[in-house]
Amino acid sequence: MIADKMKALVRNSSAIRAMFEEGKIMAAKYGAENVYDFSLGNPNVPAPVQVKEAIIEEAEKEDPIVLHGYMSNAGYEDVRQAVAESINKKFDTAFSAKNIIMTVGAAGGLNVILKTLLNPGDEVIAIAPYFGEYNSYVSNFDGKLVVVSPNTETFQPNLTELEEKLTARTKAVIVNSPNNPTGVIYSEETIQAMAEILRKKQKEFGTDIYLISDEPYRELAYDGAEVPYLTKYYENAIIGYSFSKSLSLPGERIGYLVIPDEAADSEDVISAAGTATRILGYVNAPSLMQKAVAKCLDAQADVPYYDRNREDLYNGLKEMGFECIKPQGAFYLFMKSPVADEKVFCEAAKKQHILIVPGSSFACPGYVRIAYCVAHETIINSMPGFKALAEEFLG
Repeated sequence: MIADKMKALVRNSSAIRAMFEEGKIMAAKYGAENVYDFSLGNPNVPAPVQVKEAIIEEAEKEDPIVLHGYMSNAGYEDVRQAVAESINKKFDTAFSAKNIIMTVGAAGGLNVILKTLLNPGDEVIAIAPYFGEYNSYVSNFDGKLVVVSPNTETFQPNLTELEEKLTARTKAVIVNSPNNPTGVIYSEETIQAMAEILRKKQKEFGTDIYLISDEPYRELAYDGAEVPYLTKYYENAIIGYSFSKSLSLPGERIGYLVIPDEAADSEDVISAAGTATRILGYVNAPSLMQKAVAKCLDAQADVPYYDRNREDLYNGLKEMGFECIKPQGAFYLFMKSPVADEKVFCEAAKKQHILIVPGSSFACPGYVRIAYCVAHETIINSMPGFKALAEEFLG
């Protein structure tokens, strides 16, 4: 018999992954070129050539006993120092190796920091729409996820409701910008206002509230948009980063946490995060990939590729009459369903061999997410199917 908690998790297993698996079945049946799978944020752009060169160089030149051996649970010190210096150069910060914990992707990093911070019953606030796995991550440590409802006009956080839902049990607020699933970037004005609310509530409750920024899409920003670096706006900010999207390495599971000296109890938090990395079973982030990404910190994501997909998808759908907000970053488009139950629309889309994810997976029913990190031909060839859906639902 499996654990009761796992029974519920299995029943509510990720709709995104389920759609991805269904896409593989459809591709085998109809041919991959005839299936338009927008379900999973799996980059279609290859990793920059620097990544391959770095892997080969490390494999050929490094002592294999060192390269494939254990190191500090927080990661190689030289890698952490390189990451810190790269951040300092980009954002005018003052981090050092001690502020960096190398992690098994952003998901591993979030689990590490939540393990570090949460006591059973502590509250973590997520702002809808949000990445649905946050539910599981908080549940892993017997925390309670509190959801701020979506602002469907701008998809900036509903700050009035955020302030209302902060309590003496709130240990952390998770934000994700550029956002999955909307592609919206939280503005500097929003971040400043959020920071002031959190400071006010910390003083009122006599507690510390950490602002955890989940940032796998930081480099994917369009039209010159700037993504605020949250440690510059709020003392108790912690950054979770992943190279999965910026370097097209989702399967390699490599990222890091940034825990600033300014954060409350920073020395204890840093020490506990290193311990959590071990006791959660990660032990340390993958050794070869740590060394490789340290050589690729200035490598560029192929933003123009995603931008072309963004423009063609957004313009094509708008011309058909669909309602959607133009993404500022990431590689997702969040479209309003033409019927109240977006799952009905997703099922109809399957008949056109189009796979999209219902917004209820992100705590925002009535919308669908379309991941455009696909071949450009997939965007173009899917348009007749979307046109048929427009004719069916919009008239």
